[in-house]
Amino acid sequence: MQTQIKTIGIIAKPKQQSIATVVHSLSDWCSTHQIEVLLDTDTAAIAGDGRTGLERLQLVKLANLIVVLGGDGTLLSVARALGTHAVPVLAVNFGSLGFLTEITLAEMISTLEGVLAGTALTQRRMMIDVSVVREGQCCSAYRALNDAVLTKGALARIIDIDVQIDNKFVATYKADGLIVSTPTGSTAYALSAGGPVVDPTLGAMLVTPIASHTLTFRSLVIPDTVTVDMGLKATQESVYLTVDGQVGFPLKGEDHITVRKSETTLELIESSNKNFFDILRRKLKWGER
Repeated sequence: MQTQIKTIGIIAKPKQQSIATVVHSLSDWCSTHQIEVLLDTDTAAIAGDGRTGLERLQLVKLANLIVVLGGDGTLLSVARALGTHAVPVLAVNFGSLGFLTEITLAEMISTLEGVLAGTALTQRRMMIDVSVVREGQCCSAYRALNDAVLTKGALARIIDIDVQIDNKFVATYKADGLIVSTPTGSTAYALSAGGPVVDPTLGAMLVTPIASHTLTFRSLVIPDTVTVDMGLKATQESVYLTVDGQVGFPLKGEDHITVRKSETTLELIESSNKNFFDILRRKLKWGER
């Protein structure tokens, strides 16, 4: 990774007061390397040292590198805030699971030194663009790093979802919901729904039913060059679109949801001490009795 770092943005998990000490030590490290530090508003409140925070959308425009202090949920929210800005992200794990935030606190400074030296490695993670089309017009649009999920309300019956891939009819899924995910999202909701684990650098998308009422339906792995269209029946009620498990949108009968690969990617700085399979073994406890 060859990037001249003049400004680092720090975004921490909200209300995580234990992170304040890390923010201060990271700011001191930046100061010794003549690097300007920017904090988002939540992180400035956590730091409690009088610094003024910026809105995330403004911060990502000004930073050459973003350090995320939190769990996977914090990183997912930052990835969506990046928009079209190609800013590398160093994610430090303060969460409980951390498939994405793979760098530990002990590795943070050495990884930053590697970034300055140009020896740090990065992965480009695919993102997806999600659009809701209602009566022929796009009424809502999102970008996701993990997934777009259609689910029924708590008291609703099963939902019928017509799926087309590049205008080719696949099937009508009768299920509690449907997940369209990136390879990065294969270890998120799709995994709990029975989908496969996919290498995060693979050019693919996954279509995975949730509690399908037809047992022969299985998760599909499809090229990342296609467009997935999900259509609801006119009678469907209490159906929701959820993006990355964080942003929700209520749907109406006859809505169409389209998912395609985004032109924007997330540039994620890798740990020098572990790889994807190391993380899988530890997080999924492979090989343990």
